[in-house]
Amino acid sequence: MSQYQQSQQCTNDQGFQLFSEPQILEKAQLSIAVEEASPSSSHPQMPGNLNEASCAETPSTPEGLQSFCSSSMAVTAPSSSKYDEDSSSEEENISSTSLIESDPQNVPIDALDQKVAFLVNFLLFKYQMKESVRKEEMLKIIIREDEGYFPEIFLRASERLEMIFGLDVKEVDPNNHCYGLFIKLGLTYDGMLSGKENVPKTGLLILILGVIFMKGNRATEEEIWEVLNLTGIFSGKNHFIFGDPTELITKEFVKENYLEYHHVAQSDPVQYEFRWGPRAHAETSKMKVLEFLAKVHGTDPSAFPSQYEEALLEEEEKALAKISLRDESSSSNTASSGAMASSFFHTK
Repeated sequence: MSQYQQSQQCTNDQGFQLFSEPQILEKAQLSIAVEEASPSSSHPQMPGNLNEASCAETPSTPEGLQSFCSSSMAVTAPSSSKYDEDSSSEEENISSTSLIESDPQNVPIDALDQKVAFLVNFLLFKYQMKESVRKEEMLKIIIREDEGYFPEIFLRASERLEMIFGLDVKEVDPNNHCYGLFIKLGLTYDGMLSGKENVPKTGLLILILGVIFMKGNRATEEEIWEVLNLTGIFSGKNHFIFGDPTELITKEFVKENYLEYHHVAQSDPVQYEFRWGPRAHAETSKMKVLEFLAKVHGTDPSAFPSQYEEALLEEEEKALAKISLRDESSSSNTASSGAMASSFFHTK
């Protein structure tokens, strides 16, 4: 067992700081984690409004980022068995806070964010039930008299689902304003065990794939945990969203072939490293992962020059492989047709 599989102690009150915008916390943490994952620790700050907003309110030390989500924006897995009975009381509590001001920026943070958290829970419930959701339904159950704030609340809820859970909220029926939730980046695994009330784990998987890519397509176990620690995820410490992260990363993700977990040859003391597994290579791409990381930073993929060049090269190779496969298939079909025609005339 390596040193990073040992329990580490961390509490939310150690250097914890509430930000004026709760969703900035998770973005700031991911942004700092992405920077930490870069092979060059001296690379310049990434441009963009997100990074500027994060820097303006983020403590300069990692100790200020001890929690993945603050208590004011914490989300939990909604239980399908008791959602109906719980939603009415929670809806009543949330709706009791009236959003009087016309500008969402002037609304008390806890009032607006409470509605965002409730909407996240509701959308996760719909995802668990494999159901789409209509805008009308969200307005009726979640927002009620505060319809004017729906675009802001919906945007923030969508961002949390994307950054934390690795889910995209997409409009599937524009005429009826109907939305569905889908796993990001072409991945087909969400880490949810059937028969259990839990939430998608894809967000953590995407972050790890990003770290590996940024570290040169292989990252030591120590490097992985250094980055995850910045987001409040610690080896040996149960996480309220991801459960036992060590079990999830070194066993579940490996078993699903998204990660490869190898002993580093001739390492003393013993070290392990992670690489992309075959399923990750098959389902997603370096460019898609880089685009996600760039979005976290509020910048463009080209802001990471070496990784961008590598991702472009992979895209070209995949495109050439598809063309080659198509040509082979075409040649095979032509040869098959010729053989059939020859057989027909020979028979005649």
